[in-house]
Amino acid sequence: MMGDAPLLTLVIFLPLVGVLMILATRGDEAQVASNCRWQALLTSGAVFLLSLLIWYRFDPTTADFQMVDEVAWIPGSSIAYRVGVDGISMWFVLLSTLLTPICILASWEAIQSRVKEYMIAFLVLETLMVGMFCALDILVFYVFFEGVLIPMFLIIGVWGGPRRVYAAFKFFLYTLLGSVLMLIAILAMYWQAGTTDIPTLMAFKFAPEVQTWLWLAFFASFAVKVPMWPVHTWLPDAHVEAPTAGSVILAGVLLKMGGYGFLRFSIPMFPEASADFAPLVYALSVIAVIYTSLVALVQQDMKKLIAYSSVAHMGFVTIGMFTMTTQGVEGSIFQMLSHGIVSGALFLCVGVVYDRMHTREIAAYGGLANNMPRYALVFMVFTMASVGLPSTSGFVGELLILAGAFQVNTWLAALTATGLVLGAAYMLYLYRRVIFGVLDKDALKALLDLSPREIAVFAPLIVLVFWMGIYPSSFIDMMSVSVDNLITNYKVALGHAGTAVAAR
Repeated sequence: MMGDAPLLTLVIFLPLVGVLMILATRGDEAQVASNCRWQALLTSGAVFLLSLLIWYRFDPTTADFQMVDEVAWIPGSSIAYRVGVDGISMWFVLLSTLLTPICILASWEAIQSRVKEYMIAFLVLETLMVGMFCALDILVFYVFFEGVLIPMFLIIGVWGGPRRVYAAFKFFLYTLLGSVLMLIAILAMYWQAGTTDIPTLMAFKFAPEVQTWLWLAFFASFAVKVPMWPVHTWLPDAHVEAPTAGSVILAGVLLKMGGYGFLRFSIPMFPEASADFAPLVYALSVIAVIYTSLVALVQQDMKKLIAYSSVAHMGFVTIGMFTMTTQGVEGSIFQMLSHGIVSGALFLCVGVVYDRMHTREIAAYGGLANNMPRYALVFMVFTMASVGLPSTSGFVGELLILAGAFQVNTWLAALTATGLVLGAAYMLYLYRRVIFGVLDKDALKALLDLSPREIAVFAPLIVLVFWMGIYPSSFIDMMSVSVDNLITNYKVALGHAGTAVAAR
């Protein structure tokens, strides 16, 4: 696959070409804003089309990293710019490159101030997100992983709501604190293994007592990113204050960085510690599923309700991956992809009415089905997908996760399943209050239905929701060999550890 080597580097860094084009844009303010929007949209669209070649050229019969590119970075060390994809990371690259042009299109009219800087922030964010999912050197991964904080901090802090500065700093400090511990762990791994190459580290056998501390250090970072209870409190504030597109990319991609980190580092590199701490992950995840679902039920702000639902859905994800069963891990990856699409789309639905009414209070709405039927239909599709209706993407991931949880513990599966009931309760309650009822508020009677631009934003997401729900094997087949390899190596490592303990 070395002949394909430049592809990933092109996908990672092409957004920066768009940044240079935007920086070179001159003229009056209105013309510059228009040009910057088009340049950002065309650049991110080109990146998405180019990223489809990754899917086209990907060989699903091997678990090896493909399309590998490597360039020496720090002389005299093993640290190098290495990128590649496998069946797990490929889908997250495509998710990132799909949502970026959708976010830019969704911001077309909503962002009117400092448009140039806004578009630059989004394109830089795209480079960092894609680079993080492709990184095959642990220090390169850390650079991209932490770099994401900067443009996201600016997107929330500059273009967000009234409490945007508070929310931006809370987001930044929460995520940075955990990542400092991860950096210390990365340095310890380098001193022990003598390399920063991720595939080599995945095969390296760290001592059990060392695994415990390394696992906890990585957990401190990834748990905040997911986010897991009780380190989830930054998320509702960040979502509420972020502009609509910021919420979409936050829910759609940034929350997946923690789940991806567990699959790429914690489980394969520290298998014994992962097995030891699995009950802790189950406990925190079950609390997240039940507690945040109950909190979502009483929310009066639409964005806050969807933010708490994200914590509950990501609780499903962490349960699935730590079952270390084929169904559980595949279900967790599938659920992350589904959540990225569905949750992002729900924030876009909120953005549609917020742009018209400038309020997210649920009580301010009601009866929108009467004068916004297309909007009501679109909102219903994503509500049903969030609930997990069969034939939508949400159903497949949750079903696989519950199947994996049932193999581990019946009570774990039963408690996890309560999230399905509660999820239906808060999502249908939200939909009923916003869409149905009597259209008796004068301000609502004048609202226009979805514009052609807004339909263009939602159309690909609706297609994906039904594609994933009706034909899930087209997604699962591409990841199955990589997942099987992950689980096999995990079980072999635990088997060797058990043999060593018996020998002692």
